[in-house]
Amino acid sequence: MKSMTIAVRLTFFCLLFFSLLYPLAVTGLAQWAPNAGRGEQVVREGRVVGFARVGQYFSREAYFWGRPSAVQYNAAGSGGSNKGPNNPDYLAEVAARVDTFLARHPYLKREETPAEMVTASGSGLDPHISPAAALAQAKRVAEARKLPEAQLRELVARHTRQPLWGLFGPACVNVLALNVALDEISDN
Repeated sequence: MKSMTIAVRLTFFCLLFFSLLYPLAVTGLAQWAPNAGRGEQVVREGRVVGFARVGQYFSREAYFWGRPSAVQYNAAGSGGSNKGPNNPDYLAEVAARVDTFLARHPYLKREETPAEMVTASGSGLDPHISPAAALAQAKRVAEARKLPEAQLRELVARHTRQPLWGLFGPACVNVLALNVALDEISDN
């Protein structure tokens, strides 16, 4: 009987702690985080166009594209496909993505296709691509926008975030921020 009493007490304690106290504590601590833990909104012309840390789908020729998403960029259900690198379905999916990418970028060779443009990220929400992946798309975007390619290459360079202290992580470009800046250039 003593074991049963301990088990019931522990159950009620865990229920109270993990369903009420812990969430309240985390919510309280988040108030000191940037944007009070609500995410970094990207605003253009007074309208929220997205969040800086969540990838979005861009398919038009006039925009830079982000990584493919196994969850169609649904932030409520982030995740990968869980298909291994030797899975025939996964290999067929990547091959189809390569073919599609090359069809829209005929100036590239197959071996020049950036890996992140044909493979989904683990979360399915990655908002960044490498500078090389952005530069691979610059010609297509320049032609669609009727802008000089050199201007877009400079825009990519300005939006490239270098690793912290030159040590932590690779250089990357936020696709949403890059596309917002691209729209601002085109509007002028």
